[in-house]
Amino acid sequence: MKRCSWCNTNNPKYTEYHDKEWGVRNSDDRYLLEMLILESFQAGLSWECVLNKRDAFRKAYDNFDLDKICSYDDKKVAELLKNEEIIRNRLKINASINNAVIFRNIKNEYGSFYNYINTFTDGKTIYETNKTTNKLSDAVSEDLRRRGMKFAGSKIIYSFLQAIGIIYSHEKECAFYKPPNNI
Repeated sequence: MKRCSWCNTNNPKYTEYHDKEWGVRNSDDRYLLEMLILESFQAGLSWECVLNKRDAFRKAYDNFDLDKICSYDDKKVAELLKNEEIIRNRLKINASINNAVIFRNIKNEYGSFYNYINTFTDGKTIYETNKTTNKLSDAVSEDLRRRGMKFAGSKIIYSFLQAIGIIYSHEKECAFYKPPNNI
């Protein structure tokens, strides 16, 4: 089966992610938080590296329970920094907690984080390939950073929007490609 050129077909976790999740519209706030945190940990690394540690992140981050993450203290940060199964970067760990608090504030303001994202898109899916940023990711990134999020640059937000199906980027040669009017 032909997949997008970036998908390492030798890695079952990667192919499963590509085939079943990536580019699929998802409005669940727990999932959105998970993807936002994981994408922020990707900065400077490969998505494959993060994906290979995803189960460990789920365990370490209490299955991405928003309220629990928002209440993490110095003791929990120290625990995360000692966890050899995740990416142990103090700046990224601190940012993940900070960003969860901002995520919760946005969720409270808009009813859900998904509703917030849709204020930028009017609920529409954007189809494009071979890009790492666009006007949408620039705008969302700018607003999130204005609110205080860290590791929320336009490239990270673009990847996040691809992951949750707001930006649809399956390549035309990929078996999962759908024309823009069929998304």
